[in-house]
Amino acid sequence: MPTPEQSLQLWLPALAHFEPTHPLREWLPRADRLPDGGVGYLGGLGDHFPGVDAGVPAAAITREFIAGDAADGTWLSADPAWVQPDMNGVRLLACGQMQLGMDEAQALAEPLRPVFDEAGMQLEISTPDHWHLRLPGDTSLPGFAAPEQALGEDLAQHLPQGPEGRRWRVLLNDVQVLLHQHPLNARRQARGQSPVNSLWLWGGGRLPDALPGNVPGVVSDDLLLRALAARAGVAQQSRTADAIVASAAGWLIDLQDLPAHEVASRWWPTLLPLLGRQSVVLHFASGERWRHQPWHRWRFWRGAGR
Repeated sequence: MPTPEQSLQLWLPALAHFEPTHPLREWLPRADRLPDGGVGYLGGLGDHFPGVDAGVPAAAITREFIAGDAADGTWLSADPAWVQPDMNGVRLLACGQMQLGMDEAQALAEPLRPVFDEAGMQLEISTPDHWHLRLPGDTSLPGFAAPEQALGEDLAQHLPQGPEGRRWRVLLNDVQVLLHQHPLNARRQARGQSPVNSLWLWGGGRLPDALPGNVPGVVSDDLLLRALAARAGVAQQSRTADAIVASAAGWLIDLQDLPAHEVASRWWPTLLPLLGRQSVVLHFASGERWRHQPWHRWRFWRGAGR
């Protein structure tokens, strides 16, 4: 029997997001339940890249993957974000997926650069949705929450605290004031898009020498996952139907960032043949795991209610 490591690894959204009529649901009763894996985005990453947790220096790893210049200095992710006040505070509603073009990103960054320059930092627009701060190598950083930890919650619970964090809270407030006033946000809202009215600072640190990985390859559109794979010397490809079809035993196919209905409509026709010819571990973002093997399709006695 193949071990989980010898099986194709399919990383999926949380199980609760899959409706009873979703085509994947009929395969689960015939599969073998495995011990639960990591929960959430960081937990899932840690299953395949041991040591990855909330303290991973994501900024340096992703900057090195994009630009190849992160070896010197300390880096901090400064991803474009949308925050919104309500009766209980200010909540982080989106981060790093703001559908920005490069021209828009540069326009939003322009008034912010002098603020960061004065603070001794250099703002780099690595991609429209992923920005980085280049810091002096001896910069001491407080703890910053990853976006996954703060999404939907009051910012006050996740900003750096105490005297060490005060500098960063003041800096973030200045950034929010400038972005709130930026005319591009009025145009975005008129088009029905969310404003970019904050940055989310996280993933600080220096570039690690090496990272272990326990998968031979990755198919994903997630920047950090692909950057971790590259750092670990693991093959990595963007998410396409051809890349999924060509995935071999042990490879990780990342779909956890997609709505469950898109998994059904766009990707299930590609995934179905894989379930029919090789062992596949289904790992949901909520932690549940099953192994499905080709011969499991003959388990007719296992009903959908199992």
